[in-house]
Amino acid sequence: MKKGIKRKTGILGGALIGTANGVFGGGGGMLAVPLLRAGGLPTQKAHATAIAVILPASCISGAVYLAGGLVPLQILIPTALGVALGGYFGAKLLGVLPEKIVNFLFACLMVAAGVKMLF
Repeated sequence: MKKGIKRKTGILGGALIGTANGVFGGGGGMLAVPLLRAGGLPTQKAHATAIAVILPASCISGAVYLAGGLVPLQILIPTALGVALGGYFGAKLLGVLPEKIVNFLFACLMVAAGVKMLF
């Protein structure tokens, strides 16, 4: 694939991922991982890269939500601490889990999220 086409695909995919993350308050990673895997990254690198690319989108969306008064700080602070701890341990766990287990757990999470949204 030509470098220019790959760059345009990355920018378009990134825009879609950022939009999903901003509109839904998350979910960009669920789009990013399959896109990155389709681009040839192995599972662990796709998950790690998805988190890295979601961080700036989450920060920007969070700043917009905070400025708009949509974020209750009494919920934000303890939840952010829990997310940070969970993110640390999850990143450590990703490095040691076999690829098949990571794929299975990710698929289960996607199905569970979809079922929850339906009901």
